[in-house]
Amino acid sequence: MQRAFAILSALAAAAAVLACPGDEHDHVHQHGKREYPQVPLTAPTRPLEWSDVNVIHTTDSHGWLLGHQHLSFPEPNYSGDFGDFASFVTRMKAIAKEKDVDLLLIDTGDLHDGTGLSDGFPAGQVDGHETNKFIMDLPYDVLAIGNHELYDYANTYDMYTNFAPYWNGRYLSSNVNITVYTGSGNETTSVPVGERFVKFKTGKGRSVTSLGVLYDFTGNDVNTTVQTVAKMVKEDWFTEAIKDEPDFFLLLGHMPVRYDNWPTVYKAIRKVHKNTPILIFGGHTHIRDCTQLDGRSMSLESGRYMETVGWMSANLSGSDTENITFTRRYLDANRVTYEYHANKSNSTFDTTAGKNITAGLQKLWNTYDLSFLYGTAPQDYTLSRDPYPSNGSVLSLLVSEALPYALSINNTRVKIPNIILTNSGELRYDIFAGTFNENDQLTALPFADAFLYIPNITLSVAEQVLPGLNKDGENDRRSLDLLEREAERYARGDVSVRYNAWLEEMSARRIRSRADSDDANLTLGYVTSDQCPGDGDDTPHTALPYHSSPDYISSDSPSVSNDTLIDFVFINFIEDDVLEILNSVQSDTKYTDSDVLSYSPILASAVLGLYAQGNWN
Repeated sequence: MQRAFAILSALAAAAAVLACPGDEHDHVHQHGKREYPQVPLTAPTRPLEWSDVNVIHTTDSHGWLLGHQHLSFPEPNYSGDFGDFASFVTRMKAIAKEKDVDLLLIDTGDLHDGTGLSDGFPAGQVDGHETNKFIMDLPYDVLAIGNHELYDYANTYDMYTNFAPYWNGRYLSSNVNITVYTGSGNETTSVPVGERFVKFKTGKGRSVTSLGVLYDFTGNDVNTTVQTVAKMVKEDWFTEAIKDEPDFFLLLGHMPVRYDNWPTVYKAIRKVHKNTPILIFGGHTHIRDCTQLDGRSMSLESGRYMETVGWMSANLSGSDTENITFTRRYLDANRVTYEYHANKSNSTFDTTAGKNITAGLQKLWNTYDLSFLYGTAPQDYTLSRDPYPSNGSVLSLLVSEALPYALSINNTRVKIPNIILTNSGELRYDIFAGTFNENDQLTALPFADAFLYIPNITLSVAEQVLPGLNKDGENDRRSLDLLEREAERYARGDVSVRYNAWLEEMSARRIRSRADSDDANLTLGYVTSDQCPGDGDDTPHTALPYHSSPDYISSDSPSVSNDTLIDFVFINFIEDDVLEILNSVQSDTKYTDSDVLSYSPILASAVLGLYAQGNWN
């Protein structure tokens, strides 16, 4: 396998040339800020409820700082850029001052990996380094680390050396360390990326103890460590941190508020402080969710990709034992929402700082050439709103059209029949009707994975591998083996099972209530059902349709006889799984990585651009 990767590394530059033939297509460098959404948006239904302590929450932004730019719904719901958000925060801070209350701004991680702004950096730079500068332009009170800050040591080191110090102790990594060289010789030491905890006073003088906890993540790079939450709460520093009672605990963490380890942290605090208010803010699974572990706490999770801005308020003026009145709201991240709650018009909303952030993001967009136009998509292609296989499925587009086309370019084996296999997780986002540019390519399929193959596999054998990988025909899809695999994927950072289950439940509720015509004129969006009282969604929508898809997908079988020898092509990411199944469905040959060859110099991240250039112009 090392031999194959050496070949692929040497050929990666060729793929980049194929992906960006600048002499053949015009570059489009203008990316004008849309001062107002280009399509009508539904306004919020009611003002926010303010209390003594109020919190604005972002999480899992993943580089989505220029907003969602396509016109197919639900994208316009999330069309506000980070400059708009900055203006919103400034206006809300002013309202808080008028009301004489506290308003905190917090973030719970995953700033990296998501769009061209974070992922489109040139060679020699670091993912997220430039976009993080815009995060630093906002007045965040506390921030916590996410798992996407840990997949690459260079990213973690950048956070440790450039990002964390800026926040003067307010960037938290309670159970996450990085190994760095000490000042003398080659000795190393393991230290927190940020701080384990922080104690501070709010603007209104309330004392706060805050921690920043990462879930039990196992996919981190070498020279970074993640301590389990169960072990963290037994550390001496943790005991010392929570010993003194603050006015409230502010717990941040890249950890979902349900079905994870927040109760472990909560119970450790409750053993010491029975009634102290606890405000918990989670993340990671990309959903909107809320729960209450008792009447004096609330736990909020606020979505993903700058689609959702979370809001929580807590009335702390009551007695020390009675239930606290909390509210929560999930705000669609767009200018209509921001202006409504800031009590501003389109002409009075923007601040100078907000407009400067937008201008800076546009400059970075141009520096990375993210407007480079590959073609114009004729329709929407979605991950889950259309069934797989179908003409509207982006998974079908990938395996039935884009991969066969792209991998045939300059390929000496193009006349040999093949089957091309990949995992459905290779695709990260939908493709929308209209311009398909460099940013869209990096957003939908950013992974620089290689394509391998085994020659001379009979069609009848090759066709058994996909069902074997997907375990077609199992009576019990919730088998122990499947649950173990899902748990392993989750531990390594894959949130697709939980996020898709959320979408599926939302869609099922829509189907059950289809007789109700009240939502007939609503646009597509999230329709949240959580465990907290009242309606959490700030703006009414009709739920997104949802269709499940298999873990593994393949191109169509060639029209040849079952005993025809074909090329069995697959993405390098799933090589071990493919070999395991291939050896289980036949016994004539024991296949190993020595049988695996490089199929093409083209990497997965170039496939959609090549297809668009050839078919969408």
